[in-house]
Amino acid sequence: MAAAAALGPGPLRVGFVGAGRMAEAIAQGFIRAGKVEAQHIVASAPSDRNLCHFQALGCQTTHSNQEVLQSCLLVFFATKPYVLPAVLAEVASVVTTEHILVSVAAGVSLSTLEELLPPTTRVLRVSPNLPCLVQEGSVVMARGRHAGSSEAKLLQTLLEACGQCEEVPEAHMDIHTGLSGSGVAFVCTFSEALAEGAIKMGMPSGLAHRIVAQTLLGTAKMLQQKEQHPAQLRTDVCTPGGTTIYGLHALEQGGLRAATMSAVEAATCRARELSKK
Repeated sequence: MAAAAALGPGPLRVGFVGAGRMAEAIAQGFIRAGKVEAQHIVASAPSDRNLCHFQALGCQTTHSNQEVLQSCLLVFFATKPYVLPAVLAEVASVVTTEHILVSVAAGVSLSTLEELLPPTTRVLRVSPNLPCLVQEGSVVMARGRHAGSSEAKLLQTLLEACGQCEEVPEAHMDIHTGLSGSGVAFVCTFSEALAEGAIKMGMPSGLAHRIVAQTLLGTAKMLQQKEQHPAQLRTDVCTPGGTTIYGLHALEQGGLRAATMSAVEAATCRARELSKK
């Protein structure tokens, strides 16, 4: 990996400060895609509760956050947002100009991160979502003042192991949280409703949920591979006087479109509120 040359000779070593589900998902993606060897990943956490998942992957673990930075030059901070300032204060003394630090903590701005770290530290933010657990996530990233194109390229190349990864302006991070982070729950709610409609009409529950999951998966793949606007695919399914137009009419009467837009807006506004706090 050419971009990794900036981190010095030898194999790429990646650290995780915080060992929760998202950190595990990212590490698992790196390992499965062959981006980083498990033995070259180091994770830290206060207790063994989450570290056992990293150990099962074959990674190294420790209770010392400083040890992670002393072992790795690329480090992901995957702590709770309210914990992150204290963690950064703890490790600041061992941060060097060679480190690339990546925050996964929602709502903590790049300017705040840079204020808490030594001057000229290369900092980036990423916003992943839960499907990273199955390497089908949506991830956006933004770079700080001292992170250049080589750091962004390295991070994007790595995170593509977890799904789709795009660089965006930092202002889009909270929107991504409302759209894709919270959107997982919105899609699951719609999935439940679709299955319950079939159950109401007499289909067994397990069968209905399996068919819905496959329908969502297939539709998503068509939208990705054909690069069509959703309206075009909807039109392809909708024949005059057929079943789909009757169903769409019912959805419009129920206000699905407006309710969905309002849900993304509400989740985004809440993300922005939390960022300010």
